[in-house]
Order: sequence, then structure tokens, then C-alpha cells
Amino acid sequence: MWVYEKKLQYPVRVSKCDPKMAKYLLEQYGGADGELAAALRYLNQRYTIPDKVIGLLNDIGTEEFAHLEMIATMVYKLTKDATVEQLKAAGLGEHYAAHDKALFYTNASGVPFTAAYIQAKGDPLADLYEDIAAEEKARATYQWLIDMTDDVDLQDSLKFLREREIIHATRFREAVEIIKDDRTQKRVF
Repeated sequence: MWVYEKKLQYPVRVSKCDPKMAKYLLEQYGGADGELAAALRYLNQRYTIPDKVIGLLNDIGTEEFAHLEMIATMVYKLTKDATVEQLKAAGLGEHYAAHDKALFYTNASGVPFTAAYIQAKGDPLADLYEDIAAEEKARATYQWLIDMTDDVDLQDSLKFLREREIIHATRFREAVEIIKDDRTQKRVF
């Protein structure tokens, strides 16, 4: 189904060890509006979406996994040289005690990922409007993350992700119009 190229969708560079920023990035790793939730939401919703837009959900859902990989790489690079004391000072002491430096699907507050984050109503318009909202929330979060770091290398990768969220929201808006047009045509004829 997929072809995996063993490279990131966009380069991830960080200029310094920053466990506190890694903690904030966990919001996009295992949070309600993060990349895992988005990928699972779209790949689940595609089964009840009209054929004209099913490919869109598949494509964007797959891309969200690439974004998840980028976030994981950022967190890894920001913490790989951190001492236990630095991790504790950054608020990652509990995480370290349970997982060492391994990634675990939590949000920035340490709340574990849950399937309750994955919305699917079964109505194409309701689901697409949910998807637009999810992309806009992710865009906002990426902007806030950009604002929280002075690492220009990290900002570069975060800006790429923020821009992809804008593009995804735009594509979902286009899909809404396709479905609305289809519904209008069915009523006319």
C-alpha cells in the first residue's frame, strides 16, 4: 500500500540540547490535535467518505505519519544528550522514570494518547469540518511552538509542518465543496 523512503519528509535539525522544548513538542506527538490523532482520524474516516475524496483522506493521513516521524526525530535530537538532571528540570522526570528517553505517546502534560481523540461521525461534511478544525488547531500549535524556541534550525522544520497544516485545511475545504456540489446535483435531478 505504501512505499517508504528511508528519509524524513523535510530535514530536521536542532542546534542545541533542549529537553523543555522536547516536552512541548510531545503535544504534537501524542496530543489530541497531534499528528498521530490526525493520521488515525483521516485513515479511519476514508471508509465512509465519497469516492471522489477518499484519496485525499488517504494521502493526508499518510502524510501525517511522516509528520509524526519528524516530531519524533525532533524530540530525540533535543533530548539525546540531556542528563537526567536536565530532563527532571524540564519536567520530564516522570517520563524518564517510566520510559528512559524512549518516545511514548503522550501530550505535553504527560497524558497518554487515547482513541477518544479520533473523531469519526460517518457524515462526510461533519467529518470534513472536523478535519478542517483539526488542521487549524495543529497550525496554531505549530505557531506557538515556533514562538517558544530561539533555535532557528528547529523553527525551520516547525514552519514546514505549520505550512503543511494550512495546505491540508485548504484541501479539506475543497473536498467540502465537492461534496456539497454532489448533494446539490442529486437534488436537482
